[in-house]
Amino acid sequence: MTRTGERVGEAAQSPGKPPSPARRRVARVVALVAGATLLTGLLQATGAAPARAASATGSRTVAVSVDGISPRIPAKGDSVTLTGRLANNGKTAVTGAHVGVLTRGDGPLDTRSALKSAASRTGYSYPQDGDEVKGYTAAVPDLPAGGTGTFSLTVPVSALGLSDAGVYQLGVALEGGTPSDSSTRVLGIKRTFLPWYSDQDANSTKHTKIGYLWPLTDRSHIAPRGDTDSQRNPIFMDDELATELAAGGRLRTMIDLVRNLPVTWVIDPDLLATVEFMTKGYRVAGPGGDVTKTTPGTGATAAREWLNDLKTAVAGDQVIALPFGDTDLASIAHHGQSVPGTLSHLKTGAELGVSTVQTILGGAPVGDTAWPVDGALDPSIVSVARSGGAKRIIARSDTFHESDSLDYTPSAARPIGGGTTAVVSDATLSTAFSGPLTDPQDADLAVQNFIAQTLMITMESPEKQRTVLFAPQRTPTVAQATAMAEAIHATYTALWVTPVAFGEVASAHPDPRANDKVPSAKSYPASLRRQELPTGAFQQIQRIQADLNAFVVILTRQDRVTVPFGNAMMRAMSTSWRGDPGGAQGYRDATGRYLTDLINAVHIIDKTTLTLSGRSGTIPITVKNELSQPVNLVLKLRSGANIRLEIKGGDQPITVEGGHTRTLKFQTKASANGTVQVVAALYTVDNVVYRSNPVTFEVHVNKVTDLVMLVIGAGLLLLVLAGVRIYRQRKRQAADGGGEDDGEGGESDGTDPGHPGDPAADTGQESREPSPAGEKVDG
Repeated sequence: MTRTGERVGEAAQSPGKPPSPARRRVARVVALVAGATLLTGLLQATGAAPARAASATGSRTVAVSVDGISPRIPAKGDSVTLTGRLANNGKTAVTGAHVGVLTRGDGPLDTRSALKSAASRTGYSYPQDGDEVKGYTAAVPDLPAGGTGTFSLTVPVSALGLSDAGVYQLGVALEGGTPSDSSTRVLGIKRTFLPWYSDQDANSTKHTKIGYLWPLTDRSHIAPRGDTDSQRNPIFMDDELATELAAGGRLRTMIDLVRNLPVTWVIDPDLLATVEFMTKGYRVAGPGGDVTKTTPGTGATAAREWLNDLKTAVAGDQVIALPFGDTDLASIAHHGQSVPGTLSHLKTGAELGVSTVQTILGGAPVGDTAWPVDGALDPSIVSVARSGGAKRIIARSDTFHESDSLDYTPSAARPIGGGTTAVVSDATLSTAFSGPLTDPQDADLAVQNFIAQTLMITMESPEKQRTVLFAPQRTPTVAQATAMAEAIHATYTALWVTPVAFGEVASAHPDPRANDKVPSAKSYPASLRRQELPTGAFQQIQRIQADLNAFVVILTRQDRVTVPFGNAMMRAMSTSWRGDPGGAQGYRDATGRYLTDLINAVHIIDKTTLTLSGRSGTIPITVKNELSQPVNLVLKLRSGANIRLEIKGGDQPITVEGGHTRTLKFQTKASANGTVQVVAALYTVDNVVYRSNPVTFEVHVNKVTDLVMLVIGAGLLLLVLAGVRIYRQRKRQAADGGGEDDGEGGESDGTDPGHPGDPAADTGQESREPSPAGEKVDG
């Protein structure tokens, strides 16, 4: 291949072996400046500038995708195989083409920023990409406009010019022509990187210690109504978790990928508790979250297998237990800590997180570590983390910006005061797999860049021991997790890396030159702040907690309500709600509605107007308990006019079994006629009004008067007169020869009126029917 003017530029390169990174940087700058100057002069002299411009534009004609590189870390004597795809995005066919490898002649890249810059460049540039490795190309059939193809190319390591240990740039380029211009030129290029490190290098450099975090988190799946005081099978909002736990699912894959890799697990205990619920049987809400139309869950078997395999996978590894529900620390710090009770939820969540992981997985999980979203910190987040019991906070290096004078990557541990350590993950490593990675090229390059970055960290300061941390996104996809696992596998076996647990990373000796100042609140990313739970969310949670506290005092088994509602409120503060404000609001609303329904399940059955026809009588009041456990209350009956209607013993303790009703009778004494308003209300045993609405009804008092006595006397007189008349008639009949009176009589049907004030026997489930109209009071 002939490139006009490029041999002059090539002669200006510095292919020698520089003795140090600093001298390599100087040599590269000199070479680039000299090459660019000579090349520009020659092009101007020959009038070839337009051709060069056309060539630069043309180097984007064909999209070159590098889908695989093997081996990722070559050794002496190996050959490197590159595979990928080609797509002609030009308007004309590409002819006489081949794929080759371009290498620079100035040794390995010397900084991490240089590697990042090279990865982001598009299009061909001779000073940046160098020459093609001769003798090792792959012919490509003609590509019509819009056409596609594939390639596979193998190059011996010995032909790549690898010398010093470090990261080398490889340009995988398609060179060819078009029907209108058959001259061979670069029509497409994609860059990747090749690490080079020998046994001899391993003996002369300090290995980089790397801690790999492996997160197991998910969003909430249990409906607020699903974990009830009856201890029935929980109700799930959906059955998506069954898919995630089954073969090919995200959470299943997360375990399978790292069975034998040296990772530190970071687990949301709520996920473990939810999966354990599934193993015992669960139900799934109907369309729109309808908990009255549930269907059996399908994931019990997958849940059991997943939990068993997780227990095996974590054996011997360090496990970090997040607060139950993976509490959003930044949301609490910026919007919730001023709301009473919020910080106590965080502390409870941290304690529950440790006990849940310990109970389900065994071992002794780490519970003093906080992980704010994206490792972003400010003073308020640090304060909240400490309030939750955290002594170590996982941060990220794009929060702790380093001084320009620091020309290497420092160790992760940073003391930030108050006995707290910020364990600062490397931002470049931690965000390497944040893209979709559904395209094979994206995944391959992400893995290769990750490997290259770890070697660059080692070679920045080969004589200095560093301990760094990889903390990826909380909920990686299957594609992201697959690439992460491949990168971890490649680097932990590399000669320049020693894998360590998180605890060793956190306890490593801090670098005195590293920045340990927590950035101000103004520096906190606005994009993250916009995703936080608002203050109103924490105020709503506080109201639910207050109602819960007032409700459970009537229960005989408080834990059957406080535990599930406590869990629901911790789930309502979860990091998983970021990006779903509507879902978060709906979850809180459903929690509040459910508690209201439980409170209203204990109530007085409505009554209509009663009639008291006498000086005294009893008023029956019925309390219904639709809960599944007994409740203890005080039933109070009050008259609106005590002078007219006196209620004796108006305060009566009452215990109602779960699913039953009970009636108490109150003794009354009337002193005047008229209508009296009576109020029946429930109180706690501590004399606090129970939230259920009181029942108000009227009692008509019809007291006995003298006129009534006259009416009764007249009635008796009429009976006597009627008897005399009957006697005379029979006497006349006898005188006339009539029959004798047989004297038959009847028995009276007596009933036991009962004892006023005795409670009625418990009854079964009843409908809420009001007392019949015109009900009479026992007299």
